[in-house]
This record gives sequence, C-alpha cells and structure tokens, in this order.
Amino acid sequence: MSPSEFMPPIGLKHAVVAAKPRISFEFFPPKSEKMEEQLWRNIRRLAPLKPDFVSVTYGAGGTTRERTHDTVRRLASETDLTPAAHLTCVGASRDEVDAVARSYWEAGVKHIVALRGDMPDHSAPYQPHPQGYAYAADLVAGLKKIADFDISVAGYPEVHPEATSPAADLENLKRKVDAGADRVITQFFFDPDRFLTFRDKAAAAGIAVPIVPGIIPIGNFWTVKKFGQMCGTEIPGWLEKLFDGLQEDERTHEMVAAAVAAETCQRLRTAGVENFHFYTLNRAGLTYALCRMLGITENS
Repeated sequence: MSPSEFMPPIGLKHAVVAAKPRISFEFFPPKSEKMEEQLWRNIRRLAPLKPDFVSVTYGAGGTTRERTHDTVRRLASETDLTPAAHLTCVGASRDEVDAVARSYWEAGVKHIVALRGDMPDHSAPYQPHPQGYAYAADLVAGLKKIADFDISVAGYPEVHPEATSPAADLENLKRKVDAGADRVITQFFFDPDRFLTFRDKAAAAGIAVPIVPGIIPIGNFWTVKKFGQMCGTEIPGWLEKLFDGLQEDERTHEMVAAAVAAETCQRLRTAGVENFHFYTLNRAGLTYALCRMLGITENS
C-alpha cells in the first residue's frame, strides 16, 4: 500500500485545515434517572468542543415543560455552556409564557428558541391558546418586549408540512425574522442542495440573519426515518438502501452514519456554510466525530 493511501480524503483534509465553523448542539430533557445520567455524560463529552450554545427541547404541547426548565437551569448554574431554552405557543397563555421567559432571563438564560410548537396529539390540527401567542412571529415579538433575548427560530428547507406553499412558508419565516429573530435553525435534511437552495431563496426574500443547517447524525436510521415522516423531511431511497439490513449490525450502521453526515457537512462547508447545529438525540459519539472531521477539537 502506497503512502498516499494513508492520506485522508481530499474533502476531509480540507475540512481540517480550513477555518473552523461555529457549532451548537441540541438535547432533549430526560424522562428518567437513567436517561438523566446519560444526558449529562454526553453533555460532558461535548462541552470541551466549546459550542456557541446548547438548546433544550420542549415536548409537544409543553409536555416536558418542567424537565426542560430544570435542564436549562442546571446547564446555566453547573456548566460554562450557554443554554438556549425552547419556548412554544402551545398550551399556555401569554402571561404564562412571559413569566417563564422572565424567569429564564433572571437566571441568566438569555437565548430562546422560539417555536409555534405542536399539539400533544400530533394528528390534531394546530389550535392557538385563546389567551396565548398565536404563532412563532408573535412569540418572537413578545419576547423582544420582555428583554433583549438572543432568539433562534425554525426554518424548513423542504417546507413546513402545514404550509400552503413554499412561498407562504418563506413569508412566514420572514415575519419571524422581522419580529426580531437573530438566526434561523433548519429542520434536518439529507440533501445538501435543498438546504443551499433554501438559503439562497431566503436571502433573496430579504432574510439577512444566519441560516444554520440542522444536522442529525443517524444513530438509529429507523427512528430518524420516523422523525422525518412526522416533520416532512424526505428520506431518499439511496439513504434507505445504505442502512438496509443493518438492524443488527451496530458497528457498520455507525460507520455508514458517520460517512453520510461527514459528506453532508463537507458539501455545505464547500458552499460557504460557517455554522452547524447538531441534533444529538442525547448521544455524543457521532456528533463528536463529526466535529473532529470539521476541524473542531477540545484544544481548538
């Protein structure tokens, strides 16, 4: 074997030497003591990579509200990480949402991921709370009246499943940005060109804030496929074929997942993407590996 065969692929080699991108991570609140131990073990593994922030999700209809609050407050008080709390419009009045936002600000949590949210029954159509914020743009505007929060909102490269058209979806995104959002974090996707097209269309529509791609390392393909079906993300046939037959082959599954995510990230880096948001699913391994491939290490 020649020495050149030990060299990294050109894409990965350039990823390491190029300017390092900025990163952020997303976690979900634990449902049990065992899951809490796993969450904090993975937070400790990823923390030395110095993400810009780490976000904590909110269950449909606010079903994880207290666990989300507890996790965010613990991140703020026990780590050097910058926590970002998810807040939604579902199941709470404006006064209740405002009270939560104020308590976050007082606790030093000044970054909010503002979302419309989903109903507890995912099959039920969205219904705004009678005394609540109707949509994410309203929530963003309300938060900005409370304090100068750093606010992230959601974007959909493949169009929100409830949007009437791509144009309407983009108009809604612009309303959120015009209301005061500081960045857009996208739903996960598996076709980099869809993200890049979405980014360009957003810019053409006058959306000038950063559009951050949401990357989901595929820890379990069949779980991620289910997530994709719920949020309108296409699962390409080629991707399904890659994981076909790997249900009982965890090691090969992980190698394939790492290769898929690395290729996606490098394609985006080549197109000038400078920020990445990783949906960790409370597991550090693949996310940590991807950050290494992007040139981000504990000493960088």
